[in-house]
Amino acid sequence: MSKLNLNKTWNYAAATESTNHILLKEKYDLFINGEFVKSNSKKYFDTINPATDEVIAKISEANKKDIDLAVKSAKIAFRRWSKLKAKERGKYIFRIARMIQERAKEFAVIESMDGGKPIRESRDVDIPLAANHFFYYAGWADKLEYAFPNKTPKPLGVAGQIIPWNFPLLMAAWKIAPAIACGNTVVLKPAETTSLTALKLAEIIQESGLPKGVVNIVTGAGNTGAEIVNHPDIDKIAFTGSTNVGKLIQKSISGTKKKSTLELGGKGANIIFEDAAIDQAVEGIVNAIFFNQGHVCCAGSRLFVQESVANIVIEKLKDRMSSLIVGNPLDKNTDIGAINSKEQLATINKYIKIGQEEGGEIYQSKCSISKKGNWCPPTLFLNVSQSHTIVQEEIFGPVLAIQTFRTIDEVIEKANNTPFGLSAGVWTEKGSKIFKLTQELNAGVVWANTYNKFDPTSPFGGFKESGFGREGGQLIMKLLIMLKKK
Repeated sequence: MSKLNLNKTWNYAAATESTNHILLKEKYDLFINGEFVKSNSKKYFDTINPATDEVIAKISEANKKDIDLAVKSAKIAFRRWSKLKAKERGKYIFRIARMIQERAKEFAVIESMDGGKPIRESRDVDIPLAANHFFYYAGWADKLEYAFPNKTPKPLGVAGQIIPWNFPLLMAAWKIAPAIACGNTVVLKPAETTSLTALKLAEIIQESGLPKGVVNIVTGAGNTGAEIVNHPDIDKIAFTGSTNVGKLIQKSISGTKKKSTLELGGKGANIIFEDAAIDQAVEGIVNAIFFNQGHVCCAGSRLFVQESVANIVIEKLKDRMSSLIVGNPLDKNTDIGAINSKEQLATINKYIKIGQEEGGEIYQSKCSISKKGNWCPPTLFLNVSQSHTIVQEEIFGPVLAIQTFRTIDEVIEKANNTPFGLSAGVWTEKGSKIFKLTQELNAGVVWANTYNKFDPTSPFGGFKESGFGREGGQLIMKLLIMLKKK
């Protein structure tokens, strides 16, 4: 009988999610006025699996004529949709939510194939949250008058919505559900690298019987988005993406009557006090920065650890990083999937190089990386200061910058020393510290003893260069309606 060797290294057996139930077309056209139609440009671009470099499908590229057609259909649909009984609008939205749930497995697999995120995250976070947003706003549709007493809510008109590539379906739900619940119609553009789940959502919208033109989905790159922003018949712009693009949008619509909400970049501070539950906090650090490969605007990319526990936190964090599995997004064991695109990987590597050149001490977990696809091992930097580039600028990848602090006032000053103001995390057993930090941190969202937890009932958004306006909760509806006194 052979003896058990406890010193032998071992690995999880692959647990790859099947793709047999996935139905994908070779080409996807634009979704305008309730139908899939070919673009006037007659151009297509490839959507690529970032884990394998393989082409998944071809996506239609919308031009100015296509945007005109989409906006026109939304404007015509608005006349009837805005006058439809709110209860009936809610029924349509509820139906869409149920259909997302029914096809949750299909959506999860496509999301991981198209975006590179681990299947666990797509399955357990993205898809359920997307469905929950539709459920939530289905309930709000006939209650707007109760939300705003003594006022009559009126929809704005046509909402132009542009979403990023990090949470494609969830972002679509964030944008579409409250807009149509309030009686508006929508022209939505998903990111060019992750358009598939938005187009699969279009299939559901078509099957649900939602009146034609209420939701239109057009695909393309930045030029397509610019056409939406600049279209004269768009009444509201909702954008989630980079700060630089957000500034361009703000300039474009200045002097017009268009309303806007901008949810932009971030450089979240994750603060660990000496009285925190250290093991729990380490898991929170990992979730804050390595969730979705760090492709999260509210990622806790700056870690502040109280000096007295810094050594033990860093030691435990390094140990935990060494156990993270980087690999196939469709493997249920995978913790960190593929970087969304080669361009984004180049950006991340650029910042890693800058961090080293500026004197930061780098640590990367050892992991086998495939030659195909876009990969970046989990990375942290020590011996950095407030002036370091990797501390001040958004990297949007699995890169963590660590600093220490002694007092609560010191960490507040350091945490606020950034052009961004989107998110923060606090780890402590003292409620007084939590309340003080939530009051004094310049962040739209502050998590206490957790991180990256989202809920459709909670408003989300930032300050400073992280944008303005809110997504989620009741607050977003206030930005999608006009309130008139009764």
